[in-house]
Amino acid sequence: MGLCSSCFKGSSEELITPDPGIRRQQQLEAAERRREQNETRGIKDPEKVRRMQQKAEETARREEEAARMGGGQPGLRWQQD
Repeated sequence: MGLCSSCFKGSSEELITPDPGIRRQQQLEAAERRREQNETRGIKDPEKVRRMQQKAEETARREEEAARMGGGQPGLRWQQD
């Protein structure tokens, strides 16, 4: 069992690590990419989902406003002649 001695030789170059500020920026960018990927995972059209959420929020806001203005009474009444 021979060992490959060339594999275990120390290299004359040391492993250069980036500046802590650059490293921090790279980590921040990677975290942002992961967050964006997780938000859109399983969604074919993220823009459509955003529009649907906005529409639901607007509907809820209008219902709350109508409840405050009408005192809980419906705005329209049906009257038979």
